[in-house]
Amino acid sequence: MKIRAILNKDGGTLRTLDLDELCAMATDLFAREGHELDCTIVAGKDVEKALKAAANDPSVEAVIAGGGDGTISAAAGIAFKSNKPLGVLPAGTMNLFARALGMPLELDRALTAIARGQVDRIDIATANGRPFVHQFGVGIHARLVRIRNGMVYRSRVGKMLASLRAILAAAVNPPRFEVELHTEKGDRTVTATGVAISNNPLDDSPVPVATTLNSGRLGVYVARSVSTRELLNLALDVMSGRWRANPAVSETEVRDLILRFPKRKRGTHAVVDGELIDLENAVDLQLHPLALPVIRPPADMRTNGR
Repeated sequence: MKIRAILNKDGGTLRTLDLDELCAMATDLFAREGHELDCTIVAGKDVEKALKAAANDPSVEAVIAGGGDGTISAAAGIAFKSNKPLGVLPAGTMNLFARALGMPLELDRALTAIARGQVDRIDIATANGRPFVHQFGVGIHARLVRIRNGMVYRSRVGKMLASLRAILAAAVNPPRFEVELHTEKGDRTVTATGVAISNNPLDDSPVPVATTLNSGRLGVYVARSVSTRELLNLALDVMSGRWRANPAVSETEVRDLILRFPKRKRGTHAVVDGELIDLENAVDLQLHPLALPVIRPPADMRTNGR
């Protein structure tokens, strides 16, 4: 198989590596597994252009994206539209989609897993047509990302510490907004602190990721309006994997839904796979079953038995 790897030199752990050496090692590894690898190193601002060029090149049979969750999400959206298989090289802080795929998080093992992997098809979701592989969020999640983006950090540990500081800052005055949820199960209106929609229902781990990626269902999670103390308790429950038992949280699974925000304020944001976007008055969320071609690790290399 002829494969092109696009490595974001400004993304996550790749910023600290000798990428020429990594490409040489990867090229040799893939050759031993019977593949031809073209490894391309690009700046963050050029990643999407490079991914689209690879997806549109008829000589390229599959694309590997290396970088953080933002890079991987963009690559998945392009793979969804081009129908060209995507390999995920995890180099971010959380690596949420890579975890859901069962991809080893060490770069050398992840490259081996891709080189020995097989093409599979999994679900992908969209929010008003914008693809996402992990989660769409409104309220507390968007505020956390906005606060964290204003902080300076230079490492994975630094980003995690910034996230903790963002939680404390956001808890001083938790978000409170009205949201209408319209699904096949009926309609309801909630005053909430946070709403999260996941591509497939989430597991109970301290870093929640999809239990499976082919259920054909969205996970819908609503945190009712809470006080500062209740929000801090919820944050602790998330980090300890006990969030499902928190009385502020409700959940359901649906094929698709529409969220409406009748009192949305100008400048309000949502977050899609970790990236802030403007929140629209209505958001149409859809699950596209088995619409994303990916390279899955072989069964004996998958983490958490996924």
